[in-house]
Amino acid sequence: MPMVSMRQLLDEAAKGGYGVGAFNVNNMEQIQAIMEAARETKSPVVIQASRGARAYSNDRFLYHLMLAATEVYPEIPVALHLDHGNSVETCKSAIEMGFTSVMMDGSLMPDGKTPSTFDYNVKATREVVEMAHAKGVTVEGEIGVLGGIEDGHGAGVDALSHVTDPEQAEEFVKQTGLDALAIAIGTSHGAYKFTRKPTGEVLKMDRLIEIHNRLKTTHLVMHGSSSVPQDLQDIINKYGGKLRPTFGVPVEEIQLGIKNGVRKVNVDTDNRLAMTGAIRKVLMETPEKFDPRDYLKPAREAMKKVVALRMTQFGQAGHAGDYQPIPISEMAKKYAAGKL
Repeated sequence: MPMVSMRQLLDEAAKGGYGVGAFNVNNMEQIQAIMEAARETKSPVVIQASRGARAYSNDRFLYHLMLAATEVYPEIPVALHLDHGNSVETCKSAIEMGFTSVMMDGSLMPDGKTPSTFDYNVKATREVVEMAHAKGVTVEGEIGVLGGIEDGHGAGVDALSHVTDPEQAEEFVKQTGLDALAIAIGTSHGAYKFTRKPTGEVLKMDRLIEIHNRLKTTHLVMHGSSSVPQDLQDIINKYGGKLRPTFGVPVEEIQLGIKNGVRKVNVDTDNRLAMTGAIRKVLMETPEKFDPRDYLKPAREAMKKVVALRMTQFGQAGHAGDYQPIPISEMAKKYAAGKL
């Protein structure tokens, strides 16, 4: 199965009332872990790469690893998504490389740090929409600013200082014509999201529901949605790590989001924790080992388990064979004809 457009995955998820996990990757083991989990649970999936990941692994390696994934796992519908594109140029390079979906994060200026204006965001996102849709590629945009910094991208703002305004979100969708909208509801990138289990004071699910009620047909995206499970933190700390106590986004809150229009859920930190814990365990328990395969194999297995669990919790499990993939060229025709 060729890589499919994220729009098709999210449209199908909306029909089925489930969410699709979008998992970040930097290397081969992570892609393999995600695809193994997708096969085990029969799930469609979004694999995403940030600018940092593209710089780390190099676009050509990343793209060919993804091609290998579609060859080895032909039954899995998979979209390749650019996470947090910081400029029209970055999105253009990803589209040219063969990404089937891009995020134009115009909520920040091209430096990836400074909050932008609404007008700048509309203009940049609209430009990417026109360019992407002409090729059948999906576009995600963002309104409001997330807390925390990931791969050098993020304003480092307090997560509650730039929560998405529902009226602005509605206007933004109307003016840009995008496919999916990332909203800020108090989540942040990285492991240190909340100092205690989040309540409505810090995680604004009521804001998400209000936005969904205004934008019934727009696919919403939850960023910074790792759950940062205590057991994964404990493994790292048991084997020499020094993570400070922290809380992520509870799975039941994500499931509430999925009931209210969230179709894409971004998860990265949970997978990083799982891999690092597994690697630390091998190195501590068997310090004589030096073959990278001795620790990367258990790391890959640990990440697979987390991804498979999230796929089940988000409801995408069992839906891989529900539909025929639509080629990107056909999606382009649908956009041109105003059918999407």
